[in-house]
Amino acid sequence: MKTNLKQYVFNDPIYGFIRINDPLILELIETPYFQRLRRIAQVGLSSLVYPGAHHTRFHHALGCVHLMQQSISVLQSKGVTINSEESRALQIAILLHDIGHGPFSHAMEHSIIPKISHETLSLKFMHILNDQFNGALNLAISIFKGESERLFFNQLVSSQLDVDRLDYLKRDSFYTGVAEGNINSERLISMLNVVDQTLVIEEKGLYSVEKYLMARRFMYWQVYLHKTGIAAEAILIKIFERAKTLLKQGEHLHATNALMYFLNHQDGIQLSEENMEQFSKLDDTDIYAAIKTWSDHKDVVLSHLCVMILNRSLLKIKIKETPFSETKKTTKTKLLEAAGYDKDTWPYFVFSGTFSNLAYNPLNTPIYMVKKSGKKVNIATQLAPSFFEALTHKVEKHYICYPKKGF
Repeated sequence: MKTNLKQYVFNDPIYGFIRINDPLILELIETPYFQRLRRIAQVGLSSLVYPGAHHTRFHHALGCVHLMQQSISVLQSKGVTINSEESRALQIAILLHDIGHGPFSHAMEHSIIPKISHETLSLKFMHILNDQFNGALNLAISIFKGESERLFFNQLVSSQLDVDRLDYLKRDSFYTGVAEGNINSERLISMLNVVDQTLVIEEKGLYSVEKYLMARRFMYWQVYLHKTGIAAEAILIKIFERAKTLLKQGEHLHATNALMYFLNHQDGIQLSEENMEQFSKLDDTDIYAAIKTWSDHKDVVLSHLCVMILNRSLLKIKIKETPFSETKKTTKTKLLEAAGYDKDTWPYFVFSGTFSNLAYNPLNTPIYMVKKSGKKVNIATQLAPSFFEALTHKVEKHYICYPKKGF
């Protein structure tokens, strides 16, 4: 390890100074795999809706480490035994939990490597780094996979009240300016405890948990599932569908080497170290460079879709509670027909889909509360029935995208 790495102090706009002095964690931050997160947008194309939302996965990961440090300190102060090795592993697990995200985070999750989640890619990167650091990440990997015998370790990294959510809600609220999503993560952490190896919230933290769950619900509707963001991300996916189709037809496309590597591997890809090395070279700049280049391509479908993103001249989007009929889709193609677009290209400009929001999943491991008597209870029993029903009701909505007038 580099002996000159003693401490990093990051000046974070959310928490102030974030101090990291563990030499292994500092080494991990220095790796190209982690530095790539500086070039991965935290909230996809949400900056087309909220101009301030240009923060990255790098910001988020460091914020998570800070909150994990606070969580460990709070639990230790309440008599929970966490040794230095476990503390390091918890911080590494949360530091690297999003290292497998591709360009624009969730927006292109399955467009680059189909059918493989970012969690799977994160785990693969962690194994590669573990080999490089001679097995130093073994415990962190076990926690990341949810396999620790100390259940609350797994819950701190991934649960319905985890460090990941405590950071991204507060951070995304700050950068988007959506005040309804702001939570008091420090207050929630101060209320954490452990009962029977399970993470619990103390009884006096009930209203803070209610605020947290409501904030998450608001953020999904106002930011993560904002209709303009949905339209933009759908267009982004269509751009790469078109690019792959053109390549199959023998057309030549210019893009960075890393992006072309995956565009040319359309029939499935294995997570070999070579493929992971290529993936580690991909970030938002590859996608923007391709979109800028392809905006002048002779294929009018590809060029038009790219211009939509570059100029924010997006397709119109309508949302409702029930599916759109095929007749409705057909009526929306009139502009395309009038503009002379081939019928085979219409699905790139007129398409429908669904999205859903579930603030709290009662089928997953619940959030537990510890009463003053020491009894551990499911938080569902402490919430007002109407409030709990609203949180656990899965809302599914349907959308259709189509060209505007003047197309």
